[in-house]
This record gives sequence, C-alpha cells and structure tokens, in this order.
Amino acid sequence: MKMINILKIAMAVLMLSTFTAKADYTLIVPQEPGKGTSVWASIIAKNLSKFLDEPVVIRHIPGARDIPGFNEFHNKLRNNDKTIMVAHGGNGVSFLLDKVDYNYFDYELIGSMNNDIVLGKHKGADEKKGNWKIAGGSGFEPDGAAVAMLLCGPQGSGTVDDYLKCWRERASWINGVSGGEKRLGFKNKEFDVARESPAAWNKFYKHIEENELWFTHGILDLKNKSQMADPNFPGTQFEEKYKALWGEYPKGDLYNAYKLTRNWRDAIQKSLWVNKGNPNTEKLRTALKKMIADPEASAEIKKLAGDYPWIVGEEGPAMLAILKSLITEKALKDAVKWNQEAYGFPSVFKAELLK
Repeated sequence: MKMINILKIAMAVLMLSTFTAKADYTLIVPQEPGKGTSVWASIIAKNLSKFLDEPVVIRHIPGARDIPGFNEFHNKLRNNDKTIMVAHGGNGVSFLLDKVDYNYFDYELIGSMNNDIVLGKHKGADEKKGNWKIAGGSGFEPDGAAVAMLLCGPQGSGTVDDYLKCWRERASWINGVSGGEKRLGFKNKEFDVARESPAAWNKFYKHIEENELWFTHGILDLKNKSQMADPNFPGTQFEEKYKALWGEYPKGDLYNAYKLTRNWRDAIQKSLWVNKGNPNTEKLRTALKKMIADPEASAEIKKLAGDYPWIVGEEGPAMLAILKSLITEKALKDAVKWNQEAYGFPSVFKAELLK
C-alpha cells in the first residue's frame, strides 16, 4: 500500500514538472490591447513562438502611465521562468523620473529594437516665430525638450530656467489629448507639431501635402557609444537640424537632460526582458535571433515598427552601461525640473539611480 502511494506521489511530481516545462511563455504587456506596444507584442508573440516551438501568449496589465504592469512583473511575476516583460520607451522615462518598483538592472535583456521617434511641423512654419501649440503626453518628454531648443535657440548658458522662460512665451503644452485627436488637430492646424513612431509617421503623416518632417532623434550607436543618424530618415537628426537653424550645436543643461531621457526612451523603446538567472534566457535569445533573420517575420515587424537594428541579449550590458553613464546628478535633477515645470508631470528625483 505504501509503495502504491509513493508511486502516485512520484507520478504527480513528474506530471507537475512536465506541465511546468510545457507551460506557455507569457509576454506581459503594460497597456491595453490596440496600443502601439501591444500591437508590436502580438506580432512578436506570433513569430517568436515559431522559433521556440512553444506557444507564446500575451497578458495585458494596463494602468496609469503603463507603470502597474511593469511593477507587477517585478514584484510578482519575474521569478516564473516563462514570463517575459515587454517594455516601451515610456517605461524607460518613468524608470528615471517616476516612483516605480521595477529596475532594468535586475533583469536580462532578450532583445530590443533600437528605435526612434519622428516629429513633423506644417510646411514652411518658421521656428523663430509665434506660439506653438503642442499636444503632449507620457513618453513625449524628450520631444518637448528638443522642440523647446529648436524654438528658442541658444539661451544664456543653456540652463533649464533659461529655457523655461522662453518655453512659456513660445509654446503651449496641452496634456490629455488622444492619438486620434492629435492627428486630427494637427491636420486642422489646431496643433503645430506632429509626433509619431516611424511606422505611424509613414501611415498617418508622410503623404499629407502641407506637412513636413521636422526632425528625428537618431538611434544609439553601441560601437561608438554615441547617437547616430536614423538610417530610415537620413539628414534629420535633431542636432544637425538645430545647427542648421541656429549656427551651432546644442549644449547646456537642458540638452544634457534631453540626451538622458531620449536615450533611456528610444534604445529600449521596444524591448523584451526576463529576470536575472532565468534558465530560458539563451533559448529565448537564440529564438529571437532566428526570428530576426527570418525574412517573413522580419518583414512583418519592419512594416509595423520600421527597419531598425536590434540590440540582442549579450549586447544588453553594453547598452545599459551607456545608459547608466548618462545618469548624472545634474542631468537627472534638470530632467525632473523640466518635466515638472514645462509639462506639469509629477516627477521625482531618485538619488538611488546615481549609485
């Protein structure tokens, strides 16, 4: 009788371990279905499953500023070996400037699309004239700082206070406008600035006759540890546009704060993370590399998100080291001040990021 019970227990343990091994991979997406990162995640899940030979499903955990889903991954879900966090650029900015539980340095990168954001204006609009109406929002923090520098040009020594004075005279920042309302408002000339992902730019703005591409931010060059021009939009990088307009390259405190938030947003704008020590890390990285190299999967991803290089797993520490080097006490405090006073965002200075 005892032997039968032992056998039953052994079988139950074996079945449980087999079930756990065969459990689906889950992508945690910190926003509701239909938004940009959610749509990207659905394409990644479909294609990644082909190269894992295991199903990949999506679990949406939306919430304010897309923070609750990432916090739940950090606090409750990351120790599950088949749970993957999908993070976007807004999560990167929030890591710097908001009270969050998650910490990129506690995870391992599976892969990240080294991405960009495109900004447009009405054709012929003169940056040196008038008050510009801008529909802002979460994730737009670097965009607004770049717009301020283009509208205002060199300001004293380039302090945040210098630019805030000009910003209040030259720009009207309007929060709480949906994506569709932003596009319609720009088309109707209620807003003066268009701001989109590269794919959305090509879909919604590229063919509008009265619209013109204003600038892009460029992408992170891991080899040279610097920003390089967006290969999809050559000749449009912010620094070059600023120099063409004002005769010199941007510099000063606001520019340093801009570089901090720009790179933390865009280098990890579309990224996949697992907990440190996850036994499936290399398997996932291998599957991701195969997916990137597959013509059909690659074409589908590029159609949605643009033709951008990937930073794959083992390059993650180098990427994080570059991003970490941008976090200085001065740049962080200036980014907080700009976000609070230019946009009205409740940002906080996080001294722990300087360690």
